[in-house]
Amino acid sequence: MTGFTPTDAFSGFSVDDIAAAKTFYGQTLGLDVEDNPMGMLDLVLPAGAHVLIYPKPNHEPASFTILNFSVDDIDAAIDDLNTRGVETKIYRDPDFGTDEKGIARGNGHGPDIAWFRDPAGNVLSVLQG
Repeated sequence: MTGFTPTDAFSGFSVDDIAAAKTFYGQTLGLDVEDNPMGMLDLVLPAGAHVLIYPKPNHEPASFTILNFSVDDIDAAIDDLNTRGVETKIYRDPDFGTDEKGIARGNGHGPDIAWFRDPAGNVLSVLQG
């Protein structure tokens, strides 16, 4: 077969400080982070997918959620993240309807979800899935 026939695909996002990203994703979140020989990071997600984290001097945080982490118990996950110093109360708009933990409860209209930022300002979420 010829033409566009990918053998793999992966996602990526930029940060302004690779060392801070490595510490946050590897130590704070406890994820598998590997150094890339080109000065980038390879984030290995729990299901085995890979995400490239690359430095960008003029980085601007994404204005959308770049990674969503599914958990079995969002309340326990938020409590754990908060003890690790992760702030989950980043949306305080009444339209989001977040509670005291920063969780927007889906109440049957979607998942319970909370958002937080990495050191570069990119938005991440944890949701009960």
